[in-house]
Amino acid sequence: MFERVRPESAGIRPASILNYLKALNDTGFVAHNIILLRHGKVAFEVNFKPFRPDVMHDLFSCSKSVASTAVGFAVGEGKLSLDEKVVDILPEKLDDEPHPFTAAMKVRHLLTMTTAFREFDPVSDDWTRDFMNRTPDHYPGTVFNYDSLGTHTLCEITQKRVGTTLLDYLTPRLFDPLGITGVTWDESPQGINLGGWGLSVKTEDMAKLGQFILQKGKWNGEHLLPESWIDDATTSHIASLPAGTNRKDLKMKAEDSDWLQGYGYQMWRCRHNGVRADGANGQYIIILPDKDAVIVVTANVSDMQAEINLIWEHLLPAFE
Repeated sequence: MFERVRPESAGIRPASILNYLKALNDTGFVAHNIILLRHGKVAFEVNFKPFRPDVMHDLFSCSKSVASTAVGFAVGEGKLSLDEKVVDILPEKLDDEPHPFTAAMKVRHLLTMTTAFREFDPVSDDWTRDFMNRTPDHYPGTVFNYDSLGTHTLCEITQKRVGTTLLDYLTPRLFDPLGITGVTWDESPQGINLGGWGLSVKTEDMAKLGQFILQKGKWNGEHLLPESWIDDATTSHIASLPAGTNRKDLKMKAEDSDWLQGYGYQMWRCRHNGVRADGANGQYIIILPDKDAVIVVTANVSDMQAEINLIWEHLLPAFE
């Protein structure tokens, strides 16, 4: 449990929080839970009925950032390398001789959404096999393309190397040290934690995961993950332009979009020197190193850019 403090004692202007809540109400956004951490303490928290703080919340694609953390542990334990080729780790998933672009794919390409494929829907119940046998669109590492099946393949690779599910692997290494209990994670028909989605934790647990990133892998004075991994994971490795799009063709300027700030290891860069995990329908874990802050929002909204714009407009000025 985090210590709870009054906003002003953490250098947060209460008036800005009230303005943010009013803006949420005025726009009609359906928020479920909101937590604002400053200096490792809860400076503001609200749970909108019927969304209680003790109820598990589906993270949707925020799950991807946790999956990449599992990769970090596996790399740190010498069980996996980012420069290993995917076909060398999963040869049993190939139906024929791989295309040269597929053969060139490395683990790091899965991490950074720079595989050889555009996103596509699976055609069987073995999603990794579908991924591995699709005709590639481009050479890996050259194009950003958000692809949840790539994340799923990354999870199958990790589970093969560590010898257990991601959930069981992360429990003693991450969830137990952070005091995160009751975690569930959906699985594929092959028993692979989905990775791209399907993880459920409580909202305060989301805040713990954000604080863990903010503290560069450190918890209660102990480095669970090397600081260098967190630095790499939160650094932009590719311009997060949709595949086949030129900047001159964008309808929105890069400086106005939180989806055009670059992509790390299954995490988005965002404006104001932030980094975030985000999931469909408005799930956010936003880490702001310059403010020593973490902002968590769970919601059900369709316009996620408008949702995060309210955070920048009203909560960012709250920090003294």
